[in-house]
Amino acid sequence: MSAPDTVDRAGSTPEELQPFAELGLLEDEYQRIRDILGRRPTQSELAMYSIMWSEHCSYKSSKVHLKQFSEKAPKNERLLAGIGENAGVIQISDELAVTFKVESHNHPSFVEPYQGAATGVGGIVRDILAMGARPIAVMDPLRFGDAEHPDTQRVLPGVVAGVGGYGNCLGLPNIGGEVVFDPCYQGNPLVNALSIGVLPVDRLQKKEATGAGNIVVLLGAKTGRDGIGGVSVLASATFDDGSEQRRPSVQVGDPFMEKLLIESCLELYDAGLVVGIQDLGGAGLTCALTETAAAAEAGMRVWLERVPLREPSMSPHEILASESQERMLLIVAPEKLDDVLKIADKWGVLATAIGEVTDGGRLVVTWNDHMVVDVPPGSLVDDGPVYHRPMREPSDLILLRADRAETLPRPVGGDALRETVLRMIASPNLCDKTWVTEQYDRYVLGNTVLAQPEDAGVLRIDEQTGLGVALSVDGNGRYARLDPYNGAKLALAEAYRNVAVAGGKPISVTNCLNFGSPEDPTVMWQFAEAVRGLADGCQELGIAVSGGNVSFYNQTGAAAIHPTPVVGVLGLIDDVATRVPIGFTPSAHPEGDLVFLLGETRNELSGSEWAWVTHGHLGGEPPRVDLAREKALAEVLAEAARVGHLTAAHDLSDGGLIQTLVESSLRRGVGVTVELPDEFTTGSAPFVYLFSESAGRAVVAVPRGHETAFTALCDEHGLPWTAIGTTDAASDAVEVTGQFRIPLTELREAHTGTLPRLFGHVEIPSADTAFAASAAGASVAGAPVAGASVAGSSAAGAVAPGSAVPAAGSAVPASASEAVSSAASEGAAAVAAAAAVVAAVTEAQAAPIGTDPAPDSAAGAEEGLPAAAADSTQADPSGADGVVSPADTAQTETNAADQPTADGSTE
Repeated sequence: MSAPDTVDRAGSTPEELQPFAELGLLEDEYQRIRDILGRRPTQSELAMYSIMWSEHCSYKSSKVHLKQFSEKAPKNERLLAGIGENAGVIQISDELAVTFKVESHNHPSFVEPYQGAATGVGGIVRDILAMGARPIAVMDPLRFGDAEHPDTQRVLPGVVAGVGGYGNCLGLPNIGGEVVFDPCYQGNPLVNALSIGVLPVDRLQKKEATGAGNIVVLLGAKTGRDGIGGVSVLASATFDDGSEQRRPSVQVGDPFMEKLLIESCLELYDAGLVVGIQDLGGAGLTCALTETAAAAEAGMRVWLERVPLREPSMSPHEILASESQERMLLIVAPEKLDDVLKIADKWGVLATAIGEVTDGGRLVVTWNDHMVVDVPPGSLVDDGPVYHRPMREPSDLILLRADRAETLPRPVGGDALRETVLRMIASPNLCDKTWVTEQYDRYVLGNTVLAQPEDAGVLRIDEQTGLGVALSVDGNGRYARLDPYNGAKLALAEAYRNVAVAGGKPISVTNCLNFGSPEDPTVMWQFAEAVRGLADGCQELGIAVSGGNVSFYNQTGAAAIHPTPVVGVLGLIDDVATRVPIGFTPSAHPEGDLVFLLGETRNELSGSEWAWVTHGHLGGEPPRVDLAREKALAEVLAEAARVGHLTAAHDLSDGGLIQTLVESSLRRGVGVTVELPDEFTTGSAPFVYLFSESAGRAVVAVPRGHETAFTALCDEHGLPWTAIGTTDAASDAVEVTGQFRIPLTELREAHTGTLPRLFGHVEIPSADTAFAASAAGASVAGAPVAGASVAGSSAAGAVAPGSAVPAAGSAVPASASEAVSSAASEGAAAVAAAAAVVAAVTEAQAAPIGTDPAPDSAAGAEEGLPAAAADSTQADPSGADGVVSPADTAQTETNAADQPTADGSTE
């Protein structure tokens, strides 16, 4: 390795040419760096500034617009940590809080689908962990190009396997998401990942390097060359024909190490050993060091040679820029360092003291006594460029909006409607997504109450009280293409509505804003309008944005994706026993439950699935959005669920009323008969009623005897309602009187066959093969070691820099410990061995939040469920009221999804 470029050398060679443009910096940005430092930057400093001033890290084009989220935010006393933190934290009871966030890993997932998606999950999980929370679930909003395109055949199976492989290895249920196809995402899929965690209120962590003399500890996997430049090479540039050359920029994940990292951090939190913490994701050590120091207005001194490396030949700037996964940066008091090392040793996680906090307000990094970095950390985090980019409405937008789908030819008559129904429910965006979701474990830990294909994922948080949360994530790029302001509002409205139909009260919002290049004025206009729409929408609904992410440069060459704001909404459910599923249930009454349509149906077809599937048409104005009506609908649904008025509820969105009826009937094999209102019985009016995508609507099933109270509740809130039909467990069809009758078997065949036909022949990567190399060659090989390098080497028990401390192995069963040791030398066997360690600690994760792991009380439980729920898969899924009683709160919706339906098939 050649001698490093030092600070002294940089001062004495001011004219030396530097590759700032190749690193994504503009000339004036490079000059600004020289002005800040009073000299040229060293090679390491230049790498650090190029990363931290990249679009991905600095938000230099978006922050002037994003401030609206704070300026327009309604007061939220529940919000404990918001925008600017790793994730938003919302208090849900006197003792507990939840934290959630959605982020993107779009570009890496196109280049290397499996690892790109897997490390996207790992990164968002560490964001949750960094707030002091135990991660408890994930979600995955995914968007791909045309379903028939050969490249989609490559990308989708890898992405889905990566999401499932990493999440399943962590033991986290995947409770929902989206799978959307559109040609605009060809060559630039959107792989967004959301995670949620739970923490005691008093365990909240911050990313602050406070306390001069405190020790900086690097915890987790060794550092390699994977991911170098990821945020600048991949996340802050558009795709072109050279994307294959960017594979080295894709990170490599090891979920087994992440599992151990999670458990060690949680024990460190509970022991009160952490002063500050930051995960290492995009920008790696550069980001973690500068952000923690800047947040505390402190300085740091870092000995870079102490960083454990997978590749000894790495240079200082490579170490600082590496985005190797499964790493955290801790700030700990010197007197507590030994305790930190012991806990890391217990879990088989590397822990290395690499520096200390200082009073100087400078970040000083040395490499074998050579000073390679001397910068004010705030200059990288807070003093980057801020751009007011030029904005211009797309020149084609006026003509696009004038080309309304409402003028397209429509099916008229029962036979034509029947044919259209079968075609639509089999289309890629509306078809059954079981081929995807069956690759995820949705019910591990036994606290999943609802999961896909439900409108919202529902999780039990407190087993004693039944307190839980509902979570949904939604977006519609076509609506946003036609009108980004209202498109963002519609995404918010749908996620808000999905939480409400499950019985939740919406309390917080997160977002992932996926757009093309900010250097394109039309893209910036779309972005600004979407942010304005989302901020205004949250203000109208009285719900605050707790955090989010911006993903620019989502385009291939000059072709940008549709503007795609993805919105996640979190809701609170006082008792998950009152949650409401989407599926119609067999009624205790011989005449079935009553089916109501809530909200108004208008002739709104522009941007719809029908227009795209049957005509390849995109144009017109998206459905109007009335957030006051959405709020009224949510209030009615939450109260109706609480008092037991509902046996089923399902929102109306893509595909309209008929899509909702089909999904609700197929969920549990219960048929439905619908009568059209008089004004929708002739000509093309039945089509409008069935396929319109008007917002602010839901279908509910109400048990007989509750209808008077329910309609009075609707009237009290000014919510329009229409009694449209009845459920019938003895029926084997969805019937629209006077129009058509389609047997459930025929509907199921059309609805479930699409994804297996398109992707069933593709070889799906497995976690065993995908993670074997990284597990054997990187973190698992070092799992039994807690490497301790102590600044000053004066602490009791300290060892020389880089020395290894043998693991005591006290917390890991001997068999598991031996398995990991042998795995280091057995290549592919490393995965199975690491899985043994994961199994040994899974019980700790299954314990109630804020408590110590319980004794083995779940012996014999099935599918990872607690003992109380071990027999739930044998329970009758068709309770008379469609909801579980308080005594049955340990049971989940697995029964409904897995039991035979009335027509003899399963879902």
